Amino acid sequence: MAVLETLVAVIPLLGILIVVHELGHFLVAKACGVRVLKFSIGFGAPIGFGNMRMRWERGGTEYVIGWIPLGGFVRMLGEPMSGDEEFMPPVPEDVRSDEFLESKPVWQRLLVVFAGPAMNLLLPVVCFVGILWFGFPRADAVVGMVEAKSPAAIAGLRVGDRILAIDGEAAEFWDDVVVPIREREAGGSVSVEIERGEQRLRLDVPVWSQRTRDRFGTFVDVGWIGVGFNRLEARLGVPLGDSPAAMAGLRSGDLVVAVAEETIEDWDGLLTAHAEAARRARERGGEFVTWHVERASSAPGEVGSAASAAPGSIEESSREEIEFSVLAIDGFQRLGLMPATILVAEVSPDRPAALAGLQRDDLILEVDGEPIGSFQSFVSLIQTSAGRELSITYSRSGRVENTKLRAREETVTGPYDIEGMEEKIYQIGLAPQISWGAGVSTLQQIRNPLESLPRAVGMTWEMTVGYLEGLSKVFTGDVGADKLSGPIGIARIARKSLDRGWLEYLWMMMLISINLGILNLLPIPILDGGQAVIYSIEGIKRSPLSVRAREIASSVGFAFLVLLMGRAFWNDLTPFWTRFVSWLSDGAQ
Repeated sequence: MAVLETLVAVIPLLGILIVVHELGHFLVAKACGVRVLKFSIGFGAPIGFGNMRMRWERGGTEYVIGWIPLGGFVRMLGEPMSGDEEFMPPVPEDVRSDEFLESKPVWQRLLVVFAGPAMNLLLPVVCFVGILWFGFPRADAVVGMVEAKSPAAIAGLRVGDRILAIDGEAAEFWDDVVVPIREREAGGSVSVEIERGEQRLRLDVPVWSQRTRDRFGTFVDVGWIGVGFNRLEARLGVPLGDSPAAMAGLRSGDLVVAVAEETIEDWDGLLTAHAEAARRARERGGEFVTWHVERASSAPGEVGSAASAAPGSIEESSREEIEFSVLAIDGFQRLGLMPATILVAEVSPDRPAALAGLQRDDLILEVDGEPIGSFQSFVSLIQTSAGRELSITYSRSGRVENTKLRAREETVTGPYDIEGMEEKIYQIGLAPQISWGAGVSTLQQIRNPLESLPRAVGMTWEMTVGYLEGLSKVFTGDVGADKLSGPIGIARIARKSLDRGWLEYLWMMMLISINLGILNLLPIPILDGGQAVIYSIEGIKRSPLSVRAREIASSVGFAFLVLLMGRAFWNDLTPFWTRFVSWLSDGAQ
């Protein structure tokens, strides 16, 4: 069944990409007057039985739809294939001398060569236009969280502020906020224009530096101001046992669901609702505000044993709702409350966090003396610590304690959980209670082609730039050759992406299409880019290269591709080979 599901995922993907590539060569060759002998979608004999087959001729071209749906090919008259006559396709009797590919001017031959990669680079544009037509959710440029003592907090940014522009550049979605800030060097500032209610404000926010891992696993320093898209839940952190909140019976991990009959959606809503309820209570001469809190019924301090358990996963049946009377005073610091940003849900045995004494329900307060305002910042700090000693301050049962630990470099599954595509990162073996939820998002839907086409081109360009950055890191050695994937790896990725939904599958197809287009432009003989180099040389010297020179170039290019594909196949097969060796070893014992 798994093999069938993989075939269902990979055959359409590769078939579409290769047919689109060959269609580019075909259309431009026809437009330039080159005789196309055969255009086949799929390989092998034409589909059909007896005389009823999917094969027809028109304009001197044989069109075929073959049984093997793994792409297709175009055969042009005069197309360089081999110096041996037996490999050359037969020349039709009615052919004219100007219908040979080699008879065309260099610029037309270059157009034919570049048309295939161009179609692969154009395919994502078409796909994005379609995606924008149907619409897909995107995070709005609305602040969902402001980390304590961060540059954004110092500058006065608040949860709910809609960011209109960064340094004068319009911001519609959260990416429009994050990208320019990450690219800004530390020590400077950004001008942030916001909408707060009916007000329009402009704030100068200082930019600090944060060390993090990029998509390729490299440690990089990026600009950071301490804002996030996700919104904090109204999950409480009660670090001190003698605080008013603790005396009222509240404890870390409690989730506030209502204040004085007003439903609470997030931390900011809790702050606003309590302030208003406290004001009304004081006006009536009251001292307390009623809070309704959900609490897990499991015993506090229990050490989690399953490293792979979902963070914060608690069955609905194990929760209870409790009513508390909280002092009607303003300021959560006076109450002894803070958001439970990193409340430990699971601690894996024999990992750094467990060895340092951390337990379930511990509330992480600081790392190296600095408060941690978000789980994302905590993860970045751990993953970029490179094994140095970290000082952890945490609260347990109302007492603040300290411990030290060193993150350990471990091998974890990649983004698609595919064996053989693992990566190494620093971890401590701790999973948090989920304390955040999705922020404000909008279904981006653009049906006017005058608007959607430029947007689709921009999105394709961003994806292409990202791919080129990764490709350059492979050539420079910053990303190891063990990250290369061959057909088996592509098939597994296609299957996993399809499991996640059609949008993810389409996204992966667009990325592979860009991959195919750019790789074919490389100046390697037998690839389109190498053929373009040969045509350019012939144009400069005003005479064709000798058959011997073409054969040498093709041999060199073929050898390079064999080495490249050999390494990719080795990476694909390594997990199976490792499992086989392990099976033999276990059997021998």
